Amino acid sequence: MSKDHMLRLKAIADYQFGHGAGNCLFQDGDQIVLSKRTGRVKIVLSCDGKVVAAFRPKDGYLTLGIEGAKRLLCKFKDFSLKVVASEEAEPFVKEGRDLFAKHVVSAGEDIRPGDEVIVVNRAGELLGVGTAVLNGEEMLCFKRGVAVKIRRGVL
Repeated sequence: MSKDHMLRLKAIADYQFGHGAGNCLFQDGDQIVLSKRTGRVKIVLSCDGKVVAAFRPKDGYLTLGIEGAKRLLCKFKDFSLKVVASEEAEPFVKEGRDLFAKHVVSAGEDIRPGDEVIVVNRAGELLGVGTAVLNGEEMLCFKRGVAVKIRRGVL
């Protein structure tokens, strides 16, 4: 991994997910895949080939893979960009289907629409990763509509 690319990715992760997230997400042995056309970072793979994160050139942020979400949950027990889903929604989120507001049990106060969030069950087990459609307060108040657009479920 290029040191320059690594430092840049860690800085983005620290800004997006909180102090220390960069060192937690990107570890020795991870592989950076660059675009053949532009030479920019596309994705970061773990040593066993699982997607840790992908770089979104549109806004300069990262999107999490399941492996990246697992790493963040291990390090940060009180992760602020976490949404807790009800038992009814668990199997659907695991399959990669969207999480509706009526199935949100709790959500971080810092969540804003467009933020990358991790969806877990009440026991704290990872269900999926996705993009918030509502802010944290709205997820709890609303009884209709999509709260989190799930990108990847654990199944």
